[in-house]
Amino acid sequence: MIEIRKATDRGVAEHGWLSSRHTFSFANYFDPEQAGFSDLLVINDDRVAAGRGFGRHPHRDMEIFSYVLEGALEHRDSMGTGSTIVPGDVQLMSAGTGVAHSEYNPSSTDPVHFLQIWILPSEAALGAPPRYQQMHVGEQEKQGNLRLMLSPDGADGSLTLRQDARVYSAKLDGDQTASLSLPAERYAYVHVASGEVTLNGVKLVAGDGAKLRDETALTLTEGKAAEVLVFDLRARETPQMR
Repeated sequence: MIEIRKATDRGVAEHGWLSSRHTFSFANYFDPEQAGFSDLLVINDDRVAAGRGFGRHPHRDMEIFSYVLEGALEHRDSMGTGSTIVPGDVQLMSAGTGVAHSEYNPSSTDPVHFLQIWILPSEAALGAPPRYQQMHVGEQEKQGNLRLMLSPDGADGSLTLRQDARVYSAKLDGDQTASLSLPAERYAYVHVASGEVTLNGVKLVAGDGAKLRDETALTLTEGKAAEVLVFDLRARETPQMR
């Protein structure tokens, strides 16, 4: 079964310097039917004006994943990490026992467009030390291919996620096809970051998402400058906050 979450149905937050679209309930946006999916709690599609950003603020026991689509994002945190990520970079911050961070657009002229994604850690990982990981994924690695970016065991050079979940990224154009088998008792979530794509025969556009239950595979075809994130998740309906 595929349940579509249309881009136009997402929560909207306009703050002048920040334009955000919330796939799931977040901050002042609340929809009891959209309280996350499996262990996936937040997908925020953020556009931040030049020279602006999110000031230093704390998190605890959360896996926070940032994925830049356009522009650059400057990260600073209480672990002493400092980095600027651009398209192709993958950033994962495991908050663990507690970490404070800021995310800032260092450009004086251009906005930054990025996805901020939260995944709940496993119960066994609660209270673990905070950590930061980053890598770069070349465009050719994602072109017509689902490139593993996050996994619980760091497989295929991916970053290590403190949860039984895997996150893939793909770019598709024309007749390119990318597929992923879904074992029994697994769910999946697909988020179209940009462009257009067809998922198992269903057309999706930028900002659309899809919950997959009881599907044996997902297949992405008919891409038009498409960039897609795919989440392989435990078979549970909503995140269980602890």
